[in-house]
Amino acid sequence: MSPSALVLTVSDGASAGTREDESGATLADRLSELGFAVDRQVVADEMEEIARAVMDGADDHALIVATGGTGLGPRDRTPQTLHALLDYEIAGFGELMRAYGRTKTPMADLSRSLGGVLGSTLVLAVPGSRSGASESLTAIEPLLDHALETLRGHTQHTDSDDG
Repeated sequence: MSPSALVLTVSDGASAGTREDESGATLADRLSELGFAVDRQVVADEMEEIARAVMDGADDHALIVATGGTGLGPRDRTPQTLHALLDYEIAGFGELMRAYGRTKTPMADLSRSLGGVLGSTLVLAVPGSRSGASESLTAIEPLLDHALETLRGHTQHTDSDDG
């Protein structure tokens, strides 16, 4: 059975229908290629809407990728919303996404991308630009299978495992 993923686009413009959801479509396509059964949802950049979507999504999805709201603008509220919800953050995910992004643009260091866990769901926050979202997913793809497997309770390690 394919793991399930929710691509959650956090965008005032996309939720109002005045902006196309390019990053959400790009992420959904790539996750489908990786074998995920993908659902999509769009919410405004309001903490309550983000929190409700993530909490509801964690009931049914192994992975949630929130795209948008990770910058420095006054309406960018995704990271602080997730910090209040997550059981714990996985610092390496945000570090890896920014390091990979830095090879493309120095502006990657301004991203507040992150990864963490809510229950047994892996939650990622990536930039709202199509390129930033795609590059962030590319950066963490090598870790996805192992992270999801571990969250499902498969914690046996081999000598080649670090974690």
